Amino acid sequence: MTMHEDANELAERVRRVGLALGLDAVGFADALPSARTRFLRDWVAQGYAGEMDYIERRLEERIDPRLVLPGAKTLIVVGLLSPPPHVAEDATDAGATGRIARYAGGDDYHEVLLDRVRALESSLASLAGVEVSSRSYVDTGPVAERAAAERAGLGWIAKNSCLIHLDLGSHLMLGVILTDLELPMDETVTDHCGTCRACLDVCPTNAFVEPYVLDATRCISYTTIESRESIPEDLRAAQGDHVFGCDLCQSVCPWNQSRPRSPLTDPLGLRARLAKREEWVAPTLTWILSLNVDSFAASTRRNAIKRSGYRGLIRNALVAAGNALDPALRGAIEGYASGDDSLLQEHANWALARMDEAGIG
Repeated sequence: MTMHEDANELAERVRRVGLALGLDAVGFADALPSARTRFLRDWVAQGYAGEMDYIERRLEERIDPRLVLPGAKTLIVVGLLSPPPHVAEDATDAGATGRIARYAGGDDYHEVLLDRVRALESSLASLAGVEVSSRSYVDTGPVAERAAAERAGLGWIAKNSCLIHLDLGSHLMLGVILTDLELPMDETVTDHCGTCRACLDVCPTNAFVEPYVLDATRCISYTTIESRESIPEDLRAAQGDHVFGCDLCQSVCPWNQSRPRSPLTDPLGLRARLAKREEWVAPTLTWILSLNVDSFAASTRRNAIKRSGYRGLIRNALVAAGNALDPALRGAIEGYASGDDSLLQEHANWALARMDEAGIG
């Protein structure tokens, strides 16, 4: 067997182990900089990263993975499909509700996926029969996951800047292992977006500067999760009922309408762990606005929603309340308007002004 054949066989062994660990996709890319990662320089320079200064702090490492792990030759990129959206039972009497992103509301995907990624990483030395240097990340390190996934053949980066897998769609959570093992790259996937612009047209905040370029500072996922500042007033009405993240540009994508083509098994219960907890399926704004710091911490334990922070979630819910125009929420909103938190005061007063303009007593 030649060295090339050995590398191919090793890559397939790694892939089989990854799939056996419950991952839905495993691919391989080289660790060199690419046009996609170099684009980050211009993207950050345009201010599109907003408050996400952690991107700029380690920008060069995101561009060149070899700066993260000296001697890195291969990126092993894995994907895990998030569970399908939970359809809430009729809750018309419960009052206005807030919308939560599909991936959130269950166990934090960072923890669920990282556990699998590290298990795969720990198997590399025994699979290769040599000492291996490696590092692994799930959205927590200086790695451009989607760019790596595209180069590893897991899909193409679409006009909404999400990665689309041909069979699984775009609701994939990604992890990356950097290693000094030299493994063959998988074949890349052709862009299948064509002339479709459904994702661009559905965005209520016009966050796409042009196809494939997202201004994160206008994206609901950014303003409701990443930002710790006031939500720009010109974006609040467009936020609608979103209180944590947004899936609109993925929901309308034709490639998600019938994906996956066949139901995926879940023998290790990974998707079951990610499924929304009952309180987060269709949380009422009344309930969210009743949370305090302690009850927020309890209800978001090991849950991605904790990323917004208590103040962030209440801020988001106040905007959603201002859009809901539900008179039952007025008392809760007034409580924040008379409170001592200036950020929440501002958003509460905005919501009350919306209700006053609509004649909601």
